[in-house]
Amino acid sequence: MFKIGDKVFYPMYGAGTICGIEEKKILGEKRTYFSMKMPLDEAVAMIPTDTCETIGVRHIISEAEAAKALAAFKAEKVCEDDNWNKRHRENMEKLRTGDIYQLIGVVKGLMLRDKRKGLSTSERKMLGVAKQMFISEIVLTGSASRNDVESILDDTIAQTL
Repeated sequence: MFKIGDKVFYPMYGAGTICGIEEKKILGEKRTYFSMKMPLDEAVAMIPTDTCETIGVRHIISEAEAAKALAAFKAEKVCEDDNWNKRHRENMEKLRTGDIYQLIGVVKGLMLRDKRKGLSTSERKMLGVAKQMFISEIVLTGSASRNDVESILDDTIAQTL
C-alpha cells in the first residue's frame, strides 16, 4: 500500500505524489481514495485505494532508471503498423501497462509519425497523453526538468529523421 508522500505512476495518467487519503461517497458507495498531485500541471487525480494493484499503480522508477529510460528513448527502434486501427490498439495496450519502456515506444513512434506523415486527431491526443506520462515520471525522479526532457525527445526525433 502507498502512503502520503510516495511518488507513484498511475497508468493512463502519469506520475505524481500522493498528497492525501480521502473517503468519498460516490453514487451511494463509500470508498477510500489516494489524492495524487501531478507535477506538470498541478492537477489532482483520485485513485481508489482498493484497486491500485489491479490498475497497475506502482512506485516511480529510480533516478538511475530514468537515465536508462532516456538513453533507451534515443536507442529505440520504431516499427509501426500502417493500419491505423491496429497501431492505435497496440499503442493503447502499451500505455495501459504503465511500463516506462512500453511508453517509450509509443512516444517515439508517434513523434516520428507526426514528423513524417502527420497524425490523426486521435493519435495527436494519444501522443500528448503519452508524452505527459513519460515526462512526468522522469521529472518526478529529479533527474531532469520538463524542458530538458522535452529537448531530449525533440533532439532525438530531429536526429532520427
